Amino acid sequence: MSEKPYNPDAHAHPGLHLVALLEASKGLLAVLAATGLEILGPLPLQHAVNKLIQRFNLDPQHGALPSLLKTINPSAVHVAAAVMLAYGLLHLIEAWGLWRAKAWASLLGCISAGIYLPFDIYAIVRHPGWPSWGVLAINLLVVGVLARDLVRRRLRPRFGR
Repeated sequence: MSEKPYNPDAHAHPGLHLVALLEASKGLLAVLAATGLEILGPLPLQHAVNKLIQRFNLDPQHGALPSLLKTINPSAVHVAAAVMLAYGLLHLIEAWGLWRAKAWASLLGCISAGIYLPFDIYAIVRHPGWPSWGVLAINLLVVGVLARDLVRRRLRPRFGR
């Protein structure tokens, strides 16, 4: 008996489904955060930043948090919510494509997870510890699963040819 040709459209391997679930959860969280930001507006954010400044006895006139506080306004909140919504929808679309074993979704996921790798390494250098290593391991696993899917598509004959 001959080996069946690789047919990624017939069924996704379990790794793709796990990555799809991860991407769907990131997408849902981003959409929920964007919705919450739009509903609540800038006041809760301003209050939270003020609390951080007070809690850590920071200079309320200079530094990153006071600068952030000055930029929090209704229009900035709308822009941030729109960006988070776009990010969330992109991940939900990617998750749908991965669940259905679409090549474009594997490529999109591989690129988007790969973009984070230098930042993950930087985080390990700046803040060594298991959370930084865990994020790097998850992103490497995602890139590996999606790259494997793309390579398998290239190396094996397509179903029906």
